[in-house]
Amino acid sequence: MAAETGDLLTQSEPRAESSKTARVVVATTVALAFISFWRAASIVLSDLASSAFYAGGIAEHAIGPSAPWFVLAVMLFSFAVRSVYMESSSMFVRGGVYVVVRDAMGPFIARISVSSLLFDYILTGPISVVSAGQYMAGLTNQVSGMLHSTRTVSPNWFSAGFAVLVTLYFWWLNIKGMHESSGKALRIMQITTVMVVIFLIWCPLTLIMHGPAQIPPAPLPHNLHFTDESLGWFRGTIIPAISFAAIIIAFGHSLLSMSGFETLAQVYREIAYPKLKNLKITGNIVCIYAALSTGLLTIFASMIIPDAVRGKYVDNLLGGLTMYLAGPEILKLCFQFFVVFVGVIILAGAVNTSMIGANGVMNRVAEDGVLVDWFRKPHKKYGTTSRIINLISILQIFTIVLSGGDVYLLGEAYAFGVVWSFFLKSLGVLVLRYHRKDQEYKFPGNIQIGGVEIPWGLGATTLLLGMTAVANLFSKKYATIYGVLFTVILFVIFTVSEHINRKKMHGVKHGLEEFNLELQPEVATTSLKARPGSILVAVREAHNLTHLKMVVEKTNLRRHDIVVMTVRQISSGAGEYHLSENQLFTDYERELFTNVVTTAEKEGKTVELLVVPSKDPFEAIVQTASKIQATRVVVGSSLRMDTADLAQRIGLAWEALPEPRHPFSLEVISPEKKAFFVNLGPHPPRLWPEDLELLHTLWLKLTQNEFNAKLHHRDVVGVALQRLARDLENSERHVEAVTDIQEELKHH
Repeated sequence: MAAETGDLLTQSEPRAESSKTARVVVATTVALAFISFWRAASIVLSDLASSAFYAGGIAEHAIGPSAPWFVLAVMLFSFAVRSVYMESSSMFVRGGVYVVVRDAMGPFIARISVSSLLFDYILTGPISVVSAGQYMAGLTNQVSGMLHSTRTVSPNWFSAGFAVLVTLYFWWLNIKGMHESSGKALRIMQITTVMVVIFLIWCPLTLIMHGPAQIPPAPLPHNLHFTDESLGWFRGTIIPAISFAAIIIAFGHSLLSMSGFETLAQVYREIAYPKLKNLKITGNIVCIYAALSTGLLTIFASMIIPDAVRGKYVDNLLGGLTMYLAGPEILKLCFQFFVVFVGVIILAGAVNTSMIGANGVMNRVAEDGVLVDWFRKPHKKYGTTSRIINLISILQIFTIVLSGGDVYLLGEAYAFGVVWSFFLKSLGVLVLRYHRKDQEYKFPGNIQIGGVEIPWGLGATTLLLGMTAVANLFSKKYATIYGVLFTVILFVIFTVSEHINRKKMHGVKHGLEEFNLELQPEVATTSLKARPGSILVAVREAHNLTHLKMVVEKTNLRRHDIVVMTVRQISSGAGEYHLSENQLFTDYERELFTNVVTTAEKEGKTVELLVVPSKDPFEAIVQTASKIQATRVVVGSSLRMDTADLAQRIGLAWEALPEPRHPFSLEVISPEKKAFFVNLGPHPPRLWPEDLELLHTLWLKLTQNEFNAKLHHRDVVGVALQRLARDLENSERHVEAVTDIQEELKHH
């Protein structure tokens, strides 16, 4: 390893009088509360599973009664898309379509892809929450009719008003932080699961008792019934008459039911350790759940609700399914209330998903210098990127008002960004397969021919997504017009913003974190939020963090917090009390801590960040360890100083501390050698096996002859130490005691 902490330490001036850490900087980045795979799956499913409430109706309106089979096919195809996102995430900690496409095909195509993706995210929330409003409006009007009241609500405007209120609610949750939002998503999915289980039991019982009202026609070209609207620019051409093309067009109209997978890449940054394993579990949960909910329930609805009346439930498919189940009317009515309640909370929860996803995408764009850093400034209190969240929420509310609560219009527009983001992501991963070899996970289906790997599984998936994207481009006329317009506007904004950044920040590195800085008079556990007994890691070189990586991998955060510090070295005559924030936290520290945060995020763990100005970095390390009551200090080895000398310099700095000195263990980590340990202050000695054997033998002899069981091993050691102390004080015995110690050192 390069001279990580060693360079930091050896560059110091000769020890002067005590230099106090008089003004420290506590740096906090965007708050990450690492979440379990259950919470991660809940966030994705809040969007993906919510499509069960509207995707089937939209697909059937576009392609006819065989739509449920295409929806089920899309749900099964989601397992392939899951593998695409898993491979991309295994290469990028902060993965996402932008990063993958940029590295594979350049920034120009990446800006196009992320622009269309953001169009998808902006519409994810509105279509879901407007659909929820439609469910509520339908139930309200139904109850009003049962009470013989003439008062009804306008479904579209009622749903639009409801959608605005829900968007504001989830805006506030995301401002406070993702952990709070993910907890809400988890509770929503728990309630939704109860509804899905009831449907999966009740629907088969209905089919057994009454038989199916009809069977959806097979997903064959002659069973497809496109409308003029669903054909778009294909209307009047020979394309729909070609069987293969007709199947692809129908598949494209059903792909809406698979929206939400891009969020899987965004929440990967938040998934707890071990990240890749938990990502696999998250992906499997999402796909299986979506197939059982959206896929099977759409088929059950098509089999149980008669064709003659199913058109009435296009915007309320599961509500209609409830009313045609077998059983007493009062029981079905109660269950319908529950279905509407679940529909409202899960569809509303999709707003949360869209905000998290869009926030993640725009953060990645900003980190690369494509969006001005003003947007990423963390919230003063919560540490979130509140300015981006504000922008997303404003755009979603504008979309809701502009649509007037029309679900079908939103659904058609929504599908534009979905398929193009999937295709560009998959294409980027395919290209990178030939440029990078650091994938921890690879899409299944790879064969070796003459030493060359052929990823036929990934290639077939990319081809199918590409054909579907082209089909949607021409079959969804209005969605394409508005989607392309929105994409062009965002593309221009990103391009202009990047140009401004390039001129303003010439020579400054991009892709760095934004940090909140808090100047403190001294190091304190209260400002760091680190419990006593933490592990202090000293860092200096941004690209040499081997020792930090080892600490993060091995540390259980339930037992120990991790504090990462760097020393801002100042000269003896520096007026450290007057150093400004920019002097204490320069671009160098920002790059260093960006890499520190990235290292921690790879393991799904949090760290506290600290900059300490000092004339003597050795003093700064031991003083910081003492003030935060760390149990262990970890530094990297140095090319300029021997490991033992490095440990000795830190030990001397510890000895210079005023009494009482806080004891801790020091660990110097080197990639080439074993870790070097030394304990500073009183600590239990590391006894050799023969020492323990001798101690036990003496204890046995004493307990058998002169003493009983009240004698302990520590008593024997205590007497031996006292006798040695007396021998060293005695001029006659001193030489003999020292000689014995020298002989002992020769053996070890």
